[in-house]
Amino acid sequence: MNVELTEKRYYSIGEVAQAFGVNQSLIRYWETEFSILNPKKNSKGNRKYTVQDIENLKYIYFLVKEKGYTIEGAKTYIKEHKKKSLNKLTIINRLREIKARLVKIKEQL
Repeated sequence: MNVELTEKRYYSIGEVAQAFGVNQSLIRYWETEFSILNPKKNSKGNRKYTVQDIENLKYIYFLVKEKGYTIEGAKTYIKEHKKKSLNKLTIINRLREIKARLVKIKEQL
């Protein structure tokens, strides 16, 4: 999973949903289910996601969509393996980025 967002301080729910390729309603649902996901809201109630929120969403997306965990299973897994799993996810994402760069270089040759 490679989520591409421009460098900003805050992202709207529409930008986040488009980057992940999911509906906005799914992200709102995950907010109610996962305590690690808590975006700020402005005076109008619009959600503003920080870089840390995006990282948490990547983690949830990885567990639910890529690994096939149920919501309850993902919650349990997050509680039991929070720090260790985030490190693994970071490493996996970096390796995927490196692979994408290498494939791009190979195509250019």
